[in-house]
Amino acid sequence: LTKGLTEGGFVVDLADNGLNGYHLAMTSDYDLLILDIMLPDVNGWDIVRMLRTAGKGMPILLLTALGTIEHRVKGLELGADDYLVKPFAFAELLARVRAMLRRKETFTPNVLQCGNVTLNQHTCVLQCNGESLTLPKLEYQLMELLMLNQGMYLSTEDILVKVWGYETDAQLGTVWVYISYLRKKLAALGANVTIQAKRNVGYTLEVTV
Repeated sequence: LTKGLTEGGFVVDLADNGLNGYHLAMTSDYDLLILDIMLPDVNGWDIVRMLRTAGKGMPILLLTALGTIEHRVKGLELGADDYLVKPFAFAELLARVRAMLRRKETFTPNVLQCGNVTLNQHTCVLQCNGESLTLPKLEYQLMELLMLNQGMYLSTEDILVKVWGYETDAQLGTVWVYISYLRKKLAALGANVTIQAKRNVGYTLEVTV
């Protein structure tokens, strides 16, 4: 598969077991993950579940010899985007990969997810563990910015510009105040994500173990 995809013009990283694949997917920004189910160390179903729980949204194509309806439904319900049963023709795999990448380029989700928290971009509703609340405009814009940049530290200055605008009279301390509002709401919802701060660097949204 690596050879064929490379010849097809894709840049491919290969993991030789489930644990290595999981770490690669968690630490790199891939456009697509092709995942076998029967893997050493960690199976494909668990990898899909862990990646989606961690807020990783890359398209996932499952490959497996387990071709029953129950197996297909399980994979899709865990968060996989497509399912290809072995044996398969490489041309079909290539066609599915290209179709999934086209959808990724044109599809803009209206619900963002990080850990067990979701944020609806249309209604500004933050939801977790069956509980939900509607965020005021600035809190929503700040939460959206953090969720769109999960794992990346954003400086206070960047946040101020992107949320409040270039011509704002708000001071840098305002960002800290709104970060505090969101931290309290995430804690109240029982979220497994926190807003981490690093001195002289900025803020980031991280899933807690």
